[in-house]
Amino acid sequence: MLRIYRVIVVVCYSSLTLCFTYANTTEKPKKVEVGNKTVPIENEVFQALVWRNIGPYRGGRVTAVAGHKDQLFTYYMGTTGGGVWKTNDAGNTWRNISDGFFTSSSVGAISVSVSDPNVIYVGMGESPVRGVKSSHGDGIYKSVDAGRTWKHLGLQLTRHIAKICIHPRNPNIVYVAAQGTPFGKTNERGVYKSIDGGETWKIVLFINQTTGANDICIDDNNPDVLYVAMWDHYRYPWQIRSGGVGSSIHKTADGGKTWSKLVNGFPSDIGKIGIAVSPANSDRVFAIVESEKGGLYRSDNGGKNWLLLNQERIIRTRSWYYMHIFADPQDDETVYVLNAPLMKSTDGGRTFTRIRTPHIDNHDLWINPLNNKVMIEGNDGGANISFNGGATWSTQMNQATGQFYRVNTDNQFLYRVYGGLQDHSTVAILSKTRHDGIGRKDWFSCGGAENSSIAFDPNDPNLIYATGGRQTEYDVKNETIRNIGVYPNFDLAINGEHLKYRFDWNTPILLSRHNNQVLYTAAQMVLKSPNRGKDWIEISTDLTLNQKDKQGFGGVPFTNEGAGGELYNTISYLTECPHNKGTLWVGTNDGLVHVTHDDGATWSNATPAGLGEAIINSIEVSPHDPNTVYLSILKHKFNDLKPYIYKSVDGGKSWENATNGIKSEDYVRVVREDPIRKGLLFAGTFSGVYISFNGGDQWKFLDLNLPVVPITDLKIQNNDLVAATEGRAFWILDDYSPLRELVKSGYGTKSYLYKPSEAYLLSLKDEGEEITAPNPPYGALIYFNLNPGLNIDTCNAQILVLNSNNQIINRITLDKSKLRKGLNRSVWNLRMEERKVKSGYFYYPGYQGIAVTPGVYSVKLIINNDEFVQSLMVNPDPQFTPTDCYSKQREVLEKAFSSLNEMHSLLNVAQDIRVQLTDFIKRNENNLTLAELINSIKTISSRIDSIECKITQPKQTTIQDVINYRSQIDTQFGYLIEQIDEAGMNIVYGAERKLQELEGDWNCIKKSLMEIIDKDIPRLNSSINELEVPFIVVKQDLTN
Repeated sequence: MLRIYRVIVVVCYSSLTLCFTYANTTEKPKKVEVGNKTVPIENEVFQALVWRNIGPYRGGRVTAVAGHKDQLFTYYMGTTGGGVWKTNDAGNTWRNISDGFFTSSSVGAISVSVSDPNVIYVGMGESPVRGVKSSHGDGIYKSVDAGRTWKHLGLQLTRHIAKICIHPRNPNIVYVAAQGTPFGKTNERGVYKSIDGGETWKIVLFINQTTGANDICIDDNNPDVLYVAMWDHYRYPWQIRSGGVGSSIHKTADGGKTWSKLVNGFPSDIGKIGIAVSPANSDRVFAIVESEKGGLYRSDNGGKNWLLLNQERIIRTRSWYYMHIFADPQDDETVYVLNAPLMKSTDGGRTFTRIRTPHIDNHDLWINPLNNKVMIEGNDGGANISFNGGATWSTQMNQATGQFYRVNTDNQFLYRVYGGLQDHSTVAILSKTRHDGIGRKDWFSCGGAENSSIAFDPNDPNLIYATGGRQTEYDVKNETIRNIGVYPNFDLAINGEHLKYRFDWNTPILLSRHNNQVLYTAAQMVLKSPNRGKDWIEISTDLTLNQKDKQGFGGVPFTNEGAGGELYNTISYLTECPHNKGTLWVGTNDGLVHVTHDDGATWSNATPAGLGEAIINSIEVSPHDPNTVYLSILKHKFNDLKPYIYKSVDGGKSWENATNGIKSEDYVRVVREDPIRKGLLFAGTFSGVYISFNGGDQWKFLDLNLPVVPITDLKIQNNDLVAATEGRAFWILDDYSPLRELVKSGYGTKSYLYKPSEAYLLSLKDEGEEITAPNPPYGALIYFNLNPGLNIDTCNAQILVLNSNNQIINRITLDKSKLRKGLNRSVWNLRMEERKVKSGYFYYPGYQGIAVTPGVYSVKLIINNDEFVQSLMVNPDPQFTPTDCYSKQREVLEKAFSSLNEMHSLLNVAQDIRVQLTDFIKRNENNLTLAELINSIKTISSRIDSIECKITQPKQTTIQDVINYRSQIDTQFGYLIEQIDEAGMNIVYGAERKLQELEGDWNCIKKSLMEIIDKDIPRLNSSINELEVPFIVVKQDLTN
């Protein structure tokens, strides 16, 4: 049974906290249909909702890094989806510096001006463009204040920028290697030049519509000389073509006015190339070349002639993804080639040795030109800095820049968030913790691989099922993995046409909500296991287009790509109807949708008419209606960036596009519907999250404090919206429940108190880590609207918390400087009043109020003469099953708290008496007729000093003093309260015994103090009265 707590009326100003977050979108308010009424949706409706990044702090892909020769501890990294980050302490900490300025988040290039370190150019759109987990950019950004502010400089349609070169003596002269989109033929690619700091651009080298510049280097000794590597390439959903007639190396000696193609010594057919000129020797130029006769080439005469020095596979494998080369700035014999490993040559490129980095798959390197031991390197695990030439590196475990494919959550308390993390592993991470934040000890890998989908019984997630090259079952309790593969086969480098099962790169898997022994997964057909992976059966035929001409080599003409990301004609999404057992929906990566209502016995084609080839990225069956279905569809691999959401209200018989309000190139990966309020939808897009209140008829941007980042998946867990991102790890929109009540609240047009979500008392721990993601505020979130017509400066606004006897146990007068018209948020920390009676000295335990007990409370919002009341349920900590402990705990706490209050109150009285006694002595110290009286006063004052030192420790003025000067009885009481004031604490015998001892000690001290107050002071005043001088007043109200 939960106890309804009753308490005397108290006042508290510190245990309620007002928190605000403001929307950063400036678009005009949209209107949505609510019944027959049209209502404007203002940003103020959402402004108090807060997104929270939970990590993990485990670096994601970095393809651009930079530093400056004169700033030893300052570096920059550009992430593939997470924007630009800066460190001023050599990688010990990183902070994002592009949020709020950039409108895309995938970084392809960073360059810091050698002549002015405040000038930074950033090119958007990563250059090693994968078939999965890659995003385009929107041109060039520039900062002239070392990254504090940024300006957009155009070149939006280049999409992917590979490298930027700044003139070493003039930061206004800048060259951009624009790689261009890999998914279409465009003119916006090649080499661009600006001579006015990026205000205007001129294309100075263009080959054709499929050839872009993927590398460029400038001769620091003669900056009119530049070398450019041009890459003829094209990406289809099923294949990467790396190489063609346009792939070549070009040189200019006049700052880009004219160019010459360098061919002498190179093979005739070339793919991707990396190029580097030695700063130590302008005649020496290195090139890493993809070709049948590929490898490391070197010229010792400024590019006129080239010699092949090394053909080792390790420096040129998976060429479309790597082919990065860097010349040492001080030694022309030293050159680095970045591939899966970081390779170094000290003999001019003839032989190479490996330098170990914190992560494989290396993409960028910056070496300090004044000290070649100092460098920053970027790879698929983040950025790392070295001061000893790569012998040791800074950590990547402080970068929350991971790319997640999907997201799932369980129903545990506290719930976990699950997903496959690109180039790492699966992750299961707590959504919040009982300690200071979410750190490394709060997450683990759970089978599968980087590209996993994850499934489990949400009510019993001990056994976790994951895909990603294989199907696995992970036993959380025993930390063991069991392979449950449908058909174990080493699929790498096998063409799709030869595979028995074509599993999608992000293979779906689900555990049936109707029978938790049944697993489903999919390849080109749907597979079912009736016994959690022991046996598998096919329950469909091939549900894809099965185009044999698109199931060949994943890479041509020189380098095959057989990792699995290019497999085509696969099932990309699989979901189960929450209403009807046996109803499954399937979407493919070639544009087909199928549904079965009899667990696979028969299937119906439910593809929207005229859709064409596309990726069916997610399918959402409405939790309110089995016939309402939402499809999120991607066509960006066909160079179509438009958003596509298809909605059906008749079980897939007909569809309509539902993207009104979503920006034209903000393509959609996922739609989820709120399980409580029908028609309340969330959409995850290329740049953030949108919301709809009317089933998709109209959408509005809802990113709030969420940075610009691609959203890959969404999951609704209770009142939280959980987002998987492509470059900023996991985020949670904590308690969005007010959005369900917007109709009642008039969509922010009137003052209103939303019903608070249930709160939980938690047993908290002090186990802080150095690097943690934040927990949500502890306690109860209280949301309320303020009428747009309200004069906030003159209004009376406060929140009261009351118990079941309608007694106020907490209140707050809201800070008018922080209040906003529209949605506001307060946090009650589930405690009673902060003690107002204080010792007058430093007091180590502090004065916070004690925690309330489980039960029903009321929250009252007062706005001038209007009152709004909602009930609030405070639940016990779920880790403690009995609730009787709260009763005993409360009894002990109240007794200790009462004694401590009494102690400090009486001490205040005694301290005031002592002030008056001291003042009396000062006024009368020269009056010889009062000498005997003054001696008596000094004796009383001395006794007060002695008693005070038994109650408290006047010598303590700072926390360190508690180990210098012995604490007294008030600290002992406070410490005891602190120890037992914990959710679900069972009172042990030692605590009760200690309280008894303290009570006995206090009664003795109190007796001495009361003798002064009740006897000595009246006696003294009697003597004073006889002498007709001012009395000593006992201010009894100090004890109130």
